[in-house]
Amino acid sequence: MSASQDKTIKLWDVRTGQCLKTLEDTAWVWAASWHPDGQTLAAGGGAANVRLWNIQTGQCFNTLEGHTNLVWSVAWSPDGQVLASGAQDGTVRLWNSQTGQCLNTLQGHTGMVYSLAWSPDGQVLASGAQDGTVKLWNSQTGQCLNTLQEHTDWVFSVAWSPVAAILASSSQDRTLKLWDVETGECLKTLQGHTSTVGTVVWSPDGQTCISGSNDETIKLWDVQTGECLKTLRSDRPYEGMNITSITGVTEAQKVTLKALGAIAN
Repeated sequence: MSASQDKTIKLWDVRTGQCLKTLEDTAWVWAASWHPDGQTLAAGGGAANVRLWNIQTGQCFNTLEGHTNLVWSVAWSPDGQVLASGAQDGTVRLWNSQTGQCLNTLQGHTGMVYSLAWSPDGQVLASGAQDGTVKLWNSQTGQCLNTLQEHTDWVFSVAWSPVAAILASSSQDRTLKLWDVETGECLKTLQGHTSTVGTVVWSPDGQTCISGSNDETIKLWDVQTGECLKTLRSDRPYEGMNITSITGVTEAQKVTLKALGAIAN
């Protein structure tokens, strides 16, 4: 599944690369998340709302309204009963997935909320934001349980370990941090990227963190030692090729060539 500024959500067959379905939204779509049952999709973006889509019919069957600015993140609780959304208005909203009713509005961030992640048991919601903090919320009461604040720039991604009470966060400060969610202590700071770290995920066994960065690399980290195990970089077949005076190609093709290593003065 992919979401785009072209106002569409596309569903893809990962084996064939074929686009199976295109969902037409009314504004650009930044965030999307599958319901645990795989039949419903939640998406948010430029319209300052969250839309729920039936995957079989391709129809939007509910629109959740309440945010006052762009929606940057959406995440379903593990049991699928509650949907969380984070927005540029600095709030996190919790929604009843059946009725669309807003159950709670979580306030405390002073900047846009970029990332949301539920604990495996669904009791705690983590949010990462432009203010450089990660907040942990009691999903039942809406109380902020802790604020994790050792990043020095925007937090773009948060992810729970599947096997331990550890949360990973990634930031524009070019680092990842591993947190003990019981104490709020920063256990490790993982350094090695040379640009914003936009996303972090865990391996299923919880032994490895995987990070993706604007430096065009993916890094695999040993969470016990903090060591970078491997750095993955896509092929750049046109590395260093000067295309300043090239003719016969479109601007879009030039962008692609630059992404593959070409340069232009």
